[in-house]
Amino acid sequence: MERTTRQFTISMPPDLARQVAATAKAESRTVSELFREAFRTYRAARIRKLLDESQREGAAKNHMGYTPDDVQRLVHEVRREQEAEEKKAQRSK
Repeated sequence: MERTTRQFTISMPPDLARQVAATAKAESRTVSELFREAFRTYRAARIRKLLDESQREGAAKNHMGYTPDDVQRLVHEVRREQEAEEKKAQRSK
């Protein structure tokens, strides 16, 4: 039977290890649960940071000259084109 989890070995200073153990005990959780949550939180913060940087970069570039109305219009145009292509493909079957 295949494992549904993967194990990692990590090292940390004794003081930090004590803090981890104490936190797990205080919250009635396993150390694994704490690290899973810590990684999810880290990953979400990292993604948020990348999105924020991308947004700032886009704002600095004036969104390449596109306004919100332009974006909405372009989305509708692309969707109409996709629908037309799908209908054409269905007719040729």
